[in-house]
Amino acid sequence: MNGNDDGSVTWEYTRQPEGTQCFMATIGSDNILKSLENVLTPQNFARVAPGWNRDQVRRLLGKPRSVQKFALKKEEVWDWRLPAEFSAEVFFNIHFDEDGKVTGTSRSTETKG
Repeated sequence: MNGNDDGSVTWEYTRQPEGTQCFMATIGSDNILKSLENVLTPQNFARVAPGWNRDQVRRLLGKPRSVQKFALKKEEVWDWRLPAEFSAEVFFNIHFDEDGKVTGTSRSTETKG
C-alpha cells in the first residue's frame, strides 16, 4: 500500500511472477475506489527514463517478477513477465546502476519447453 499526496492510497495486486498483469487500485480519502488499472502497459514501460530511482519504478510498475544482481557489471536488473509471443516467454527489463538509478531498459525472451 502506498500513501499519496492527495490523501488517497494505492493498493497493488500483482499476478507476477507467473502472470502478466499488475493492478493498482487507488482509493480516495473518502474510501471510494477512484481507479483500477493494469499498470504493465507499453505506455508505462515507455515512461521509465534514465535517472529514475527504484521507488519511482516500483510505484509505476509494481513488484518485479525477479531481481538479478550482476557483480562484474555493477548492475541490478528487475524484470516483469509480458504476454507470451508464440513459443517464447517475454520479459521487460529495467537496469539499475550501483546507486539505484535507471541506466536503461531492454526486452528479453526465453524459449518455452
